[in-house]
Amino acid sequence: MPKTLPASALMPPDHVEASLRILRDHMPGDSVRARGPKQSRDPFRSCISCMLSAQSLDRNTAKATQALFQLARTPQDMLALSNEEIVDAIRPAGLYNRKAGNIRRFCEQLLVEHDGIVPDTRDGLLELHGIGRKCADLIAHFAFGRPHIAVDTHIRRVCQRSGLAMGKTEAQVAASLDDRAPEWAKPDAHFWLLQFGKRVCRSRTPLCPDCPIRPFCRYPAKTDPAVVRP
Repeated sequence: MPKTLPASALMPPDHVEASLRILRDHMPGDSVRARGPKQSRDPFRSCISCMLSAQSLDRNTAKATQALFQLARTPQDMLALSNEEIVDAIRPAGLYNRKAGNIRRFCEQLLVEHDGIVPDTRDGLLELHGIGRKCADLIAHFAFGRPHIAVDTHIRRVCQRSGLAMGKTEAQVAASLDDRAPEWAKPDAHFWLLQFGKRVCRSRTPLCPDCPIRPFCRYPAKTDPAVVRP
């Protein structure tokens, strides 16, 4: 895989704003039409689904979430299930023993510290067991309408290649992007960047000649025919 940019190669702020305006006009998707993380606006279900999504395909996460919520829909009901019942329900998502333990600890903490109500801020979500930066941003954005740009593997790749933001992990890229993105872009930038990463700035065959932000991109391999293939 081509190397990403060094931290010194970040786009200047005016190029960040120009790039996001271009992506807004070229990429489909916005938070008005979206349904929340893993197709739910319910905060509790969204948290569980995000936890199940770790190292799991979307279709398997959906199967596991649906099976589990057919058995229980609240933290109290979830804790009433045996560990074996939780494991059997979430088996399609993989890592089911660890995830079952995380779900139980999450539900216990939610009841003890928050009366069973999911916090509506990023900081509050990050204090919950099993909820990392990406899940916190997704839930805060989809379920509570917070203007956070959640960063997944596609958005991380776009940011690191182009110079929009920088960091070694998705959480670091999210923090960098949060600092660098203009406020007007934050409600919907997740969708523009996600679609751009899937359709144009792809992992193995980036379509650099067709890239709408090519004039601002800092990706060093964008003109290398060995890297850029139609």
